Amino acid sequence: MSDIRSQALACRQAAQQLAQCTGVEKNALLLAMADALQANGGAILAANARDLQVAQDKGVTDAMLDRLKLDRGRLDGIAQALREVAALPDPVGQITRRDVRPNGIEVNRVRVPLGVIAMIYEARPNVTADAAALCIKAGNGVILRGGSEAIHSNTAIAAALKQAIRGAGLDDAILTLVVDLRRETMLELLQLNDIVDLAIPRGGEGLIRFVAEHARVPVIKHYKGVCHLYVDRDADPALALRLLIDGKTSRPGVCNALETLLVHAGIAPAFLPEAGRALRSRGVEIRGDARTRALIPEAVPATEEDYAAEFLDLVIAVRVVDSLDEAIGHIRRFTSDHTEVIATRDPAAAERFVSSLRSAVVMVNASSRFSDGGELGLGAEIGISTTRLHSYGPMGLEALTVERFVVRGEGQVRHPQ
Repeated sequence: MSDIRSQALACRQAAQQLAQCTGVEKNALLLAMADALQANGGAILAANARDLQVAQDKGVTDAMLDRLKLDRGRLDGIAQALREVAALPDPVGQITRRDVRPNGIEVNRVRVPLGVIAMIYEARPNVTADAAALCIKAGNGVILRGGSEAIHSNTAIAAALKQAIRGAGLDDAILTLVVDLRRETMLELLQLNDIVDLAIPRGGEGLIRFVAEHARVPVIKHYKGVCHLYVDRDADPALALRLLIDGKTSRPGVCNALETLLVHAGIAPAFLPEAGRALRSRGVEIRGDARTRALIPEAVPATEEDYAAEFLDLVIAVRVVDSLDEAIGHIRRFTSDHTEVIATRDPAAAERFVSSLRSAVVMVNASSRFSDGGELGLGAEIGISTTRLHSYGPMGLEALTVERFVVRGEGQVRHPQ
């Protein structure tokens, strides 16, 4: 038996132990895990410094370094996210529907854990803790396979979390960190459809396509985040500018950052010059169509590829459109089904925008940066689904359970003799 199969089997067995824990016991474990992260903060930050140095020596992008970097504030934020998950209602055992049939049987739909979840991710050491917390709260075992760029950080975080798991008297295989980072090992993990119930990849488009193409287990897919802001003719210019600056510049290397700005021609002459100044003052490169460049002379010509791009950097593609319908048409053509935003004071335009688009999250007069599990009330998110499986959009605890039928009777049979 291969090593990865043995690890996966151990995780599955430990998950059965976890499934017997009460909500109170799981919450106490999560709080202990949060405390362990902070108690081991020095070791975790030292490990992260090693990863950062290797990444810098390799010349990785600033966006990648930002995703990789931990400091005391970010580590405290990760611990707080675990505490927030502990405070959330436990979905396991929740009855979502109850019906008594004419023959007297009681039919319940009840949430139960998925089982074993494989997380495959890049350069985001916070995912190690977030994924562990959400999977454990929902009664699942989790197999974590991070990228080589964060191996020291992930190992240190996992060690702290496992310490807390053992302290609770549980098998620490509930949380299994894969340290064999060979591609062959990942391929074997993705083939274990008799052990692993779901794979969730988080990272670049290449990683997600690789996982989706080679997995025999179900996969939650989220290829990229091409997020749009449409500034309607009736938008409040100051509000629209706030959404633009926050969405593009607050953290450009994340998937809910804005990548494309669409502006109605009726408001463009007043809005775009000011928007251009605000973006340029924050170091943003603007790539625009001819009408955009007429209003922002410093903008460079945009290509069709720019409108399909997830820049993950201080770059934005801009286009002037003549109508709401044209904006919707542009988004439908280039969307990645992640997040779309409209700035408008016209309720009818807002409703038309919402109903005409199929993206996982649609915002009206709110920043794209709220497209995040924590900001939407889910606690730490396990990922974002842009494919319609059992979950769509940011995924929290409920997305890590499934509903099964529990039927209670008093001896009823379908075909009485």
